Amino acid sequence: MLRNLVKTGAASALHWSGVTRWMGNDTPLVLSYHRVVEDFSKHVSDSIPPMLVTTQMLERQLDWVQARYTFVSLDELAAALEDGRKTPPRIAAVTFDDGYADVYHHALPLLKRKGIPAAVFVVTDLIGTERLQYHDQLYLLLMRAFMSKSPRDIIAYLRKSGIRPPEIESLGNGSIDYSKAVNSLLALLPRADIERIIAILESETEFVPLPLETHRSVTWEMIHEMHRAGVIIGSHTRTHAVLPNESPERVLEEIEGSRIELERRLQTAVRHFAYPDGRFNQSTINAVAASGYKYAYTTSRGRQTGYPLFTIPRRLLWENSCADPVGRFSPALLDCLIHGIFDHGAPRASERSAQRFSSPYELNV
Repeated sequence: MLRNLVKTGAASALHWSGVTRWMGNDTPLVLSYHRVVEDFSKHVSDSIPPMLVTTQMLERQLDWVQARYTFVSLDELAAALEDGRKTPPRIAAVTFDDGYADVYHHALPLLKRKGIPAAVFVVTDLIGTERLQYHDQLYLLLMRAFMSKSPRDIIAYLRKSGIRPPEIESLGNGSIDYSKAVNSLLALLPRADIERIIAILESETEFVPLPLETHRSVTWEMIHEMHRAGVIIGSHTRTHAVLPNESPERVLEEIEGSRIELERRLQTAVRHFAYPDGRFNQSTINAVAASGYKYAYTTSRGRQTGYPLFTIPRRLLWENSCADPVGRFSPALLDCLIHGIFDHGAPRASERSAQRFSSPYELNV
């Protein structure tokens, strides 16, 4: 609360001083969301909080942006970047990652009513299934395991099973940030190890059905309807594997396999790709380009020198990213967030070689 109060006060001072008006208004803005729900408090107990935004907060955020930017489709924004000349001033695009069904149920009607174009990056192997995203499954199982055991017990058990969890030792004393725990595991472990951890946690926790309904993925019928409504459908790999952790063969299978399936189903070219967990390196950039995509999206602050169309940055937003201490929408916080004032010195992609960058779970929770 104190941190948020200080941050809100600082944002208000910067916003009303006019400082943000001089900070990169001609840079195209790409917003990124995950899940859209009706009631944040209802879902926060069994969902990764930085992946949730309510329809009410989403509308407030979009209204603020729409009053200052022109919303365009992702095709139009990418074409402007590809042109190589000065991009049109104040253009913005809206994207949603992972392909949750609640985006179809709650975001699509809102976008239609406001005439705002959007894009959805889907995980193709989960479409129309009853399987959870791996990050959701891991998050829920970690919560259950840590409620009945100490963090040290879980870490010891994983190590005994041949898995060395990265960066979780700090959770052994005091409160646990489950979002950061998931991020630590996803950041450095390949998919096979994540699957083993999930299996271990399932065997060590009391069986309780996971809340599928609140985490359900879209169906192909929903995707076709969104596509007919003008929503751009992009790829987010086949299984949401964090690509820098995988073998070259697996990377190509994830990237190319997803595109082929989407094009077969939609009967149209799929040109847009979003890196799962926002992470990429040189080999994944090369694989995306070789697989037939024209544009790829990251969560870093700037585009990678030499690969500007395959490292297009996005601004990640959720329910509390621009909420004041009492949960109300703060235009000043959104203004400062969009202009990167609270990025805490995170490196721009252009300032270093392509590598792993920030994750959706590293938002200002």
